[in-house]
Amino acid sequence: MRRNDRTVVLGGIGGDSHSVGLIILHHALIRAGFRVRYLSTQNRLADLCRAAEGADAVLVSNMDGHARYYLADLAATRAVYGGQGATWYLGGNPGLDDTEDTERELRALGVDRVFLHHLEPSEVVDVLDADLGTTAGETGVRAAAGSRAAPMPYLPEPAHDFDRERADVLDQWVTGRAARDLDRNAIALAEGTQLSQLQRQARPEGRTLIHPRTGIADLAGQVQLFRELRNAGADVLSFQIDSLTRNNAYNQIDVLLKEAAARPSEFAGLNGFPLVNHGVAPVREIVTEFSGTPLQVRHSTRDPRLLAEISFAAGISAYEGGALSYNLPYYRDYSPHESVRRWRYVDRLAGRYWDRYGITIDREFFGVLTAAMVPPCLAIAVGVLEALLAAECGVRSVSLGYAEQGCRAQDIAAIRAARLLARRYLERFGHHEVDVHTVFNQYMGAFPEDHERARELLAGSAVTAALAGATRLMLKTAVEATRIPSVADNAAAMRLVRTAMAGAASTAYDAERVAEEQELILAEVTSIVDATLALPGNLGDRVAAAVEHGFIDVPFSPSLWNAGTAIALRDATGAVRFAVPGAIPLPQWVREFHRNAIARRMRDEHVDLACLVERDVLAIARCDHPTWPLDGH
Repeated sequence: MRRNDRTVVLGGIGGDSHSVGLIILHHALIRAGFRVRYLSTQNRLADLCRAAEGADAVLVSNMDGHARYYLADLAATRAVYGGQGATWYLGGNPGLDDTEDTERELRALGVDRVFLHHLEPSEVVDVLDADLGTTAGETGVRAAAGSRAAPMPYLPEPAHDFDRERADVLDQWVTGRAARDLDRNAIALAEGTQLSQLQRQARPEGRTLIHPRTGIADLAGQVQLFRELRNAGADVLSFQIDSLTRNNAYNQIDVLLKEAAARPSEFAGLNGFPLVNHGVAPVREIVTEFSGTPLQVRHSTRDPRLLAEISFAAGISAYEGGALSYNLPYYRDYSPHESVRRWRYVDRLAGRYWDRYGITIDREFFGVLTAAMVPPCLAIAVGVLEALLAAECGVRSVSLGYAEQGCRAQDIAAIRAARLLARRYLERFGHHEVDVHTVFNQYMGAFPEDHERARELLAGSAVTAALAGATRLMLKTAVEATRIPSVADNAAAMRLVRTAMAGAASTAYDAERVAEEQELILAEVTSIVDATLALPGNLGDRVAAAVEHGFIDVPFSPSLWNAGTAIALRDATGAVRFAVPGAIPLPQWVREFHRNAIARRMRDEHVDLACLVERDVLAIARCDHPTWPLDGH
């Protein structure tokens, strides 16, 4: 049977997004000739079953390790909504443990085949051919009708004041009550080391702080993890929040934690720290023990307000996220207007701690976005706009995040341009007192399974961060592609990175090329931000409208609000350029520069656009790169 006679449903389930891999697989299946019903990310089980009616195969991706929760009712839901005649596949990162028992448990839910590790798109096609008895037929078949819904109407700013909204926020979950007393919260905040202070000290010293990612479900385990990482040399520590908290599923977490207490041997775990459910008092005890080390909360929570309240009340003085950077990469149906409103609350709360108590809470913006093939101008424009929103609410310390793309000249230029542009726009609006810092995220795409190649990447990345003068480095490890990093893995990565940064000063790089890249980025970001600020309404309205107008258009975003027309590729030097800029307001000379850079590469490689996108996104994981950084400097 030909592939174009078979219909495949493709969609994600669970709180995490991870849309890049799904989009790549979607295009690969279409190129192979299958009819595809593409549902994007964060589907309900009923939606998958409805779409599966009459289909031949259902490919379900889950990346947060909680598939056993999301698919617990698969058999019953399938009986009601359909999909019983299809072959069901589960992949991504569906279990927190990589064992035969995990695979057996997941198959028992009603899934025909389970894949616990990464599969290449071509391998997925081979599996489908073998199982469905298909052969190549006509390629380039149009996607079958999916479930793309119309965007929700935006929700206007509430008329009530901050204190009334705060009362509602604290009532979202029982632990919110302990965060009501701002005076008491301020004492806890003042007793610890504030990240803003450490970053302010590190900058003139030319020191880049090392910050590993950490987060497990139980309190004792989190404390032990912090102790070991601190002893291994971490400058900053963070609570990585679990994906159920990110979707504000506090009741579900409560049930799971109670089950864990009653039957610990059967607890499958959470993929992070459920800070809201643990509450103020126990988290404050952790903060007290680590009073000499700055702590931060990293999360991507849909409604971030209660998490911010409890974090600040516990004494945590740094909080990541923003209205665009924690929306467009993660959520399919989240209005930018509503996102702006909720993040304004977080910034006002942080501003209140400064106004009343002189406590500076650092606000970091997730410039990583979707991580893969993100032109620096988009990450920086989002960071600048979120910094302006925060400063307008009284925030005094901002950190602009950026994800390494792999071309050293471009990455150095991006970090330097981010600091310069944030400072420039903040001062234009009168926010002279706001501190500006930069955060360099080591490569955030799929890592090589070859540990030696991964270590090469980590070392080269650390040198780039140091040469750029980044305030802080978000650490990766050599085992990212093969397992959840242990303390030993993180300690080894910290030693490697620290050694590499120490030798960065003697590393030669192309300063002229960096200057050229910086000039390009300055022009791009200025054009995007100025076009946004020229839109009608208040600042929050303008930032949300920038998404609706396509001024901010993030490649691989799952959001229905994101235009989804911009496409980026690497040029011959490894720098990320726009193959299709969409409606992003770039000067004409910049558009021509990008067009010419991409045209040269396409002429050299004689491959179509879709194949180049797949090649670029997966090249590092495939070890198809000769060296790191890609430009060899």
